[in-house]
Amino acid sequence: MSDSTATTKPSNFNLPNALTTLRIVMVPFFGAALLVDGGDSAGWRLVAWAIFGVAMITDKIDGDIARSRGLITDFGKIADPIADKAITGMAFIGLALVGDIWWWVTIVVLIREWSVTLLRLSVLRKIVIPADQLGKLKTTFQALALGGLVLPLRDRDLPDWLHQPGDIAFYGVQVCLAIAVALTLWSGADFFRKVWQQRGDLRR
Repeated sequence: MSDSTATTKPSNFNLPNALTTLRIVMVPFFGAALLVDGGDSAGWRLVAWAIFGVAMITDKIDGDIARSRGLITDFGKIADPIADKAITGMAFIGLALVGDIWWWVTIVVLIREWSVTLLRLSVLRKIVIPADQLGKLKTTFQALALGGLVLPLRDRDLPDWLHQPGDIAFYGVQVCLAIAVALTLWSGADFFRKVWQQRGDLRR
């Protein structure tokens, strides 16, 4: 086997990239479903929740497939974080529009998320900051919080027996959101610290 064959880059037309593209395509449909009737349609919020769930599952699956089968591509490196931030960003914005998340929370989180993503895609060509447990924990709590808030947990049109469990679940989701915001800021600060440290090392 020649060296050129051994080092052939995988094609961009592969399953992980298809799943990543699917997540990007789902973003406007997720946002539209969430905002039907100003967010007051329980049925459409369930649809939005299902779309969000599929996006979170495919996010996990495409990364695992790409790493296990050697299908990591330049397109995937760029599109995957954009897809992640697009779907979670739409969730934050949509939930703020319907009044389920404070706008200041949405703004702070989006500034952190997109600044880190743009830095990874531009400045960090010579600096590698691998995903750590703190970042993965942040992602988990964000998914739990946003997924829970998309559900119509406090819809008074639901059967009476669901009102109390819905209220309890809603406050539990609020706790997840608080943890997610704290981890978002913490992991962001840690990321910028590592970038600054590595840039300093490269100058020596």
